Amino acid sequence: MMPVVATAPDRPAANANGTVRPSDIPITMSRTVSLAVKCFSMCGVAGIIVSSHGTGFDFARSNPTAIPMEVLVINQTEVARLLPMRECIEVMAEALAALARGEAVLPLRLMLMLPDRRGALAAMPSYLRGLDEMAVKVISVIPGNLGTPYDSHQGAVLLFEAQHGCLLAILDASEVTAIRTAAVSAVATRLLSRPDAHNLAILGSGVQARTHLESMLLVRPVKRVRVWSRNADHAQRFAAREAKRHGLAIEAVPTAQDAVRGADLICTTTAAREPVLCGEWLAPGAHINAVGASTPDARELDTAAVARSRLFVDRRESALKEAGDFLIPKREGAIGDDHIRGELGDVLLGTVAGRTAPGDIALFKSLGIAVEDLAAAHHIYQRTREMGAGTRVELGGQREDGKGDR
Repeated sequence: MMPVVATAPDRPAANANGTVRPSDIPITMSRTVSLAVKCFSMCGVAGIIVSSHGTGFDFARSNPTAIPMEVLVINQTEVARLLPMRECIEVMAEALAALARGEAVLPLRLMLMLPDRRGALAAMPSYLRGLDEMAVKVISVIPGNLGTPYDSHQGAVLLFEAQHGCLLAILDASEVTAIRTAAVSAVATRLLSRPDAHNLAILGSGVQARTHLESMLLVRPVKRVRVWSRNADHAQRFAAREAKRHGLAIEAVPTAQDAVRGADLICTTTAAREPVLCGEWLAPGAHINAVGASTPDARELDTAAVARSRLFVDRRESALKEAGDFLIPKREGAIGDDHIRGELGDVLLGTVAGRTAPGDIALFKSLGIAVEDLAAAHHIYQRTREMGAGTRVELGGQREDGKGDR
C-alpha cells in the first residue's frame, strides 16, 4: 500500500509530540475517525496507514521521511453549533444555484443494500468549482433505528481541497444530514409556498421532523403545528418536547389525515415504504416537502398526490433514477418525465417558474444530494478554523524529497 502524498501550505503546526492519544479524543470523535479511516478504501483513497505506538497513534512510523499533516475532526455537537439552521438555509440556496449554473460535479450516489434490505450504505462524492473542493459522504441508513438510541443515518463527511487532494476535515454526517436536509426544504418552502402559509403538518416524529419544524419556523409565519407518527407515543413526546423548545403549541393527532386537513405546509419525514399522504386530503394552495423516501421502490405520497402537484426536485437526474415518489406513479402511467417542472436551482436563477397561482399544489421531492454535503462541510470547516474548534489529528504526510509516491 503506497502512502498518501499531500502538501498542506495552509496547515496549522503539528503537535509537539507528533501524536494524538485516543483518550484525548471524545468518544463521538474517535468513532468518526475510525469510520472515516475504514471508508478510505471505498472512496478510492488508498494508502492511509494507522499504527499504534505506545499510548498514541504514530502516523509517520511507516514513512520516516513524512511530515505529519493535520486533519480537523468535527464532532456532532460542533457541527450543530457551527452550522446554525438560518445560516445553512443560505448556504444551501447558493449550492443549489451553483448546481444549476453547471459549477458542480456529482455522480449518482453509490448504494450498497444489505441482503435482508434492513438498511444500506451510501457513498456520495461531489466537487464544487467555486470552492475548488471535493467531498464524499459515507453514511449508513438503517430505518429500523427510529425510536432507538441510534440515529437512522450515521457516518462521516470527508472534505478535501482539490489542488493537491489534501484531506482537510472529517465531519459527523448525522448532524450534517439532519440540518442540511431541512435547510433545503426551507429553500423550497421559501420559493414554492404561499408567503402567508402558516398551518404546518409534520408526518413523522424523528430527527428530520425536529429539524424541519425548526426550518419551517424560520421561513414562514407558522401559527399551528400538527404532528402524526405511526407510533402515537413518539408523536406525543415529540409534541411535548418541541412545544417547550419553541414556545409553540403542537398537537399530536391520531391519523395522518387529521394532521394534513387544511394544512398549507406539509413535511413528510417518515421511513415509510408505502404512501402515508393521499392526494384527496390536500387543500388547494398547499406546499409539500417530501423527504423520507430515497429509493426507487419506496414512497410517502400516493399517485394522486404527485399527479395533482407541480413537482420540483433538488436534481433532475437523481429524481429520474432514485425517487420512488416520482418513479412509481410514472410506472403506473399517471405521469411522465415532463411532470418534473424543474430543479430548485432553476427557480432560484429565475429560469423556471415556481408557484404560478395561489391555488397551486406545489411539491418538492427531496433526495438529498452530495453537493449539499460539500457546501455544508466547507462552511463548517471555515467556521471551525475561525473559532479554533475541532480536534486536530495527524493523517498522511508530505514527502520531503518532493518526488511523490511513484
